[in-house]
Amino acid sequence: MKAKIMLYSALSLLLVTSVLSLKGTSGLEDLQDQKQDNEKYEIELTEEEWKNRLTPFQFEVLRKQATERAFTGKYNKFYEKGTYYSAASLQPVFKSDTKYDSGSGWPAFYAPFNEGAVKLVKDTSYGMVRWEVVDSKSGSHLGHVFEDGPRPTGLRYCINSEALIFVPEGEKPPVFKKDIYPLRQLCEA
Repeated sequence: MKAKIMLYSALSLLLVTSVLSLKGTSGLEDLQDQKQDNEKYEIELTEEEWKNRLTPFQFEVLRKQATERAFTGKYNKFYEKGTYYSAASLQPVFKSDTKYDSGSGWPAFYAPFNEGAVKLVKDTSYGMVRWEVVDSKSGSHLGHVFEDGPRPTGLRYCINSEALIFVPEGEKPPVFKKDIYPLRQLCEA
């Protein structure tokens, strides 16, 4: 009898916590920006144009929400000073001074480059509620954010290396080579 009471109590507690988590009691609710199927971004390309612009793995991560395996990304244990840009939009999304070792196997940052650099989108895939991080210019998937980060924000932006381009401090921002070649041809003509 005592075992049944303990079992029912545990199940009740589990049910209540599940319902509360589905109601979105997360502090990230204040930061989130719901993505609509028809949301417009500054950079909108066809699937074929994205495939031409990105490497095959970048395309899978940035446009199809794939995730690189833990501890395999080139920026996981990388701590040079500089800026991280979205490989999709080339906008700055994170600074090296907000990067830290979370032990998760992915590059982790406690804050984005600035308030407008990324958007948070509710992600209910795989039977859980998480917050997807997308770049604000193209809506491309960068990773997810969790509430287990260090001070001052308490957030952990867990980002795929493949979604990023690092530029060392003092160097010029990246440009798409495919975008500048036609200009070069015009100048040479």
